[in-house]
Parts: sequence; C-alpha cells; structure tokens
Amino acid sequence: MSDVTDIDLADVLRRATAAARRVHPGADVAGLLRLEGGVSSLTYAATMRTGASERPVVLKVAPAGLAPVRNRDVLRQAQVLRCLAGLDGFPVPAVEFADPGAPPQVPPLFGMARRPSESYEPGLDVSPTPPSAAVAAQRMLVAARALARLQARSPDALGLGAEPVCPAAEELGRWQRLFATVDADIGPGHEKLHERLAGSVPAGVEPRVLHGDFRLANMLFSGATLEAVIDWEIWSVGDPRSDLAWLLMHTQPAHVFHEDRPAADRAACSALPTQAALLAEYTSARRALGAIPGEADQSATDLSWFLGVCYYKVAATIAVIYKRDRRRPEPDPALQVAARHLTDVLEAGHRALDGE
Repeated sequence: MSDVTDIDLADVLRRATAAARRVHPGADVAGLLRLEGGVSSLTYAATMRTGASERPVVLKVAPAGLAPVRNRDVLRQAQVLRCLAGLDGFPVPAVEFADPGAPPQVPPLFGMARRPSESYEPGLDVSPTPPSAAVAAQRMLVAARALARLQARSPDALGLGAEPVCPAAEELGRWQRLFATVDADIGPGHEKLHERLAGSVPAGVEPRVLHGDFRLANMLFSGATLEAVIDWEIWSVGDPRSDLAWLLMHTQPAHVFHEDRPAADRAACSALPTQAALLAEYTSARRALGAIPGEADQSATDLSWFLGVCYYKVAATIAVIYKRDRRRPEPDPALQVAARHLTDVLEAGHRALDGE
C-alpha cells in the first residue's frame, strides 16, 4: 500500500494540464504547492494559464495505490460541486477540469477555481489576523442562511436523487465503530454516551444533501461575504439536522486544540450568536424560501439528540487521530491537548441530551 504522499508531482502536473486543455484549449497548469485541508486526499494550489490570462486553482488528488472510494473519491466531490453550481446563496468552487486516472496506481484528480478569501473557525483556530468579533458573528449568520438555501432543495432537485440515504442511526454507528478501535485509555466512558444515543434515535425527516462538516472552517469568506463552501470529502444524503447541529455546536465547541489562545482569537469568538439565535436565523430563512407550514420547524425537533451525536462524533474523530499520532516519534502537540479534553467533549454530549 502506497503512502498518501507517495505521488509523482510531475505526472500530476502533466495530467492536470491535459485535463485542463480538454476544457480550455491551450491551457497550462503549473506551480504545485501543498495545502492543508482534507484528510483523505492531497490538496494543492496551482496556477492555470489560458492564453494571456492566468488564475489560481486548487487540485484535489486521490491517494495513489488505494481504491478511490468513499471519502477518497475525489471525482464524487467534483460531482456534488457541479450539481450545486448555480445554487443561489450557496456558492461552491467551480470545477475547471477532471481526470479519472487509472486507479489505484494512477489516482483520479480534479481542479477547481480558487478565489482570494480566508477560512477561520472562531472558537478553535489561531490566526495572526483573526476577524473582528462582529465579522465572525456575521459569518455565522451567513452560514445559517446558506445552509437553509441548501436544505430548501431536495436531492432530486439538485440532481443527486440517486444517492443512497444514510439514516441517523447508521451515522451514529459509523462513529461507534471508530471509537471501538481506540485504546482503552483514550476517551474513557465514551460507551455510556453511545448507549444513551443508541437508545433514543429520533424519527427521520425528509433527507437532504449533507456536507458532513458544515462549519466556518470549511467556508471561504471575504470579510462577511461567503465566497465558497469547501471540503466535500464526506458529503452524503441524510437527515438535515446533522449539518444544522454541527454548525450550532461550533458556536461553543467543547473540544480544544490550544490550552490558551491569543487575545485576538479569543475576542473573535466573543460575540458569536447563541445556538437559539442561529437556529432562529436558519428557520426564518427556510420560511422565506417557501418551506411549507411546519417543515422549517421540524429542523428544531430532537436537536438535543443531534447535538449529542455531534459531540460523540468529535470525540471519536479526535480519539482515532490521536491513537495514530501518539505512536509517532514527535506527536502533534495540538492533538495531545485535544486528547486531554476528550472527557469534556463527552460530558458536553451528555449535557446536550439532558437539554442543558
């Protein structure tokens, strides 16, 4: 099995250029620069030249030597971006070109437009130039309205009706299976939260397209203007309350990656809307977009359960990544901090279920 970084960059550029020329005759792709973001594929910044003009693009490349399935399926990510292109109020990067490769040895790739902008999670990130508290708060409200736009349309209406629906209980099972792989000293007591969640799964509602990690860190902003929703590695079709609860949770995340953050970063999250205010913004937008009576209000039903799942999901994700990272010669200090706070995350899940 090849390592995710075991890839011929010269060949990637050659193939990207060939793919670009099939759409933009005479195009050339150059200047690969590895970017952070995504955990299942490689992400690069590059420049696409067409005639006398050039514009920045982002390349997503599946890992070589592995079957491009599930979250490694970069062409599936390109598919959802194409289907969402033109959805008013919900911008996504434009797909410029794609190449299917010959997996697993020659990995698929695609290129998408890149616009000058920034991503920043107010409650978690550290930045030399964080946004002001007012801008961060406005971004949260913009994100809620954007989610309402996405969830106002059925998967059929978006051209994704053939996608299988993932029920909430199945999603919970996914995170339980991850937690079952970690060492006993990581996140002790997680079984109790899972037991409570598994014993109170709510009835489903009409499925919608889910991003899977819908939060500000996966959005690009210029000031308070949303430029694009990015990182579609784990998109699916399922219960819309999953994405909504995930956004709500990030107004006051229980997980941390820094024991202390600079004052400017703490200030950036000091005026974020409450979960109630953010939910009101979302439901108001759904009604304005023509939601039938009661449909928008369904989004608020059983949200405590979905918030509990969000905390469980966070804890499972951190636990699995930390399990691998702590075996390295130089473990990531941020993950060590996150692991120390796993108990806090699990307790937040219990509080959510208790309606606190």
